[in-house]
Amino acid sequence: MRQHLIIDADDTLWENNVYFELAFDEFADFLNHSTLRPPEVRAVLDQIELANSKINGYGSLNFGNNLQQCYRRLAERTIRPEDLAQVKGFALRILEQPLEIIDGVAETLEYLASRHDLTLFTKGHPEEQKMKIDRSGLGIWFGHTAIVKEKDVASYRKLVEERALQPDLTWMIGNSPKSDVNPALEAGLNAVFVPHARTWVLERQELRAPGPGHLLMVENFAGLRNLF
Repeated sequence: MRQHLIIDADDTLWENNVYFELAFDEFADFLNHSTLRPPEVRAVLDQIELANSKINGYGSLNFGNNLQQCYRRLAERTIRPEDLAQVKGFALRILEQPLEIIDGVAETLEYLASRHDLTLFTKGHPEEQKMKIDRSGLGIWFGHTAIVKEKDVASYRKLVEERALQPDLTWMIGNSPKSDVNPALEAGLNAVFVPHARTWVLERQELRAPGPGHLLMVENFAGLRNLF
């Protein structure tokens, strides 16, 4: 039976968070705090990102702004414009990193597209996400692409309404419990969790199934071929 598969992008189709982690490592080295270890600095940055993402969204540019805010809060030296520029540069270099497609993704998408209807559903800065989709070459397998500020229950319900999807024949596939699995299930869809070892800490939640939909898990993206 032909079904509708909604598929996440970052850290589901290609590597993403690893580059943000590398940028943070550079930031922590540059900050060189006398008493706070990197995990403690990371905790402060997490608080800033959690608050700012609700207002400004995601993406490298906003991450750079968050790093600057964190630097202003924690720096133990005079805050100079050139230092703030360097801090932001750690984030902006993320855009220069090669786009690394996760193993098994390309051939699995080709297989799935021959059997089902595919939608690419991602959040973040629209231009940045469009650039990654273009660079990936994977857009050819999707009949529809949607880029939203936040992937919450409301955004899933809106997508279902706009695309006239049948919930019991629709599956959300992704690595994030917070943005991919839990809100999709709450919106009445089915979901497949594809774990990723480097999923952003703010995207981690306990998996739950509050709605009527099914929740499945695969070891990796290629495992979807055994389900669909």
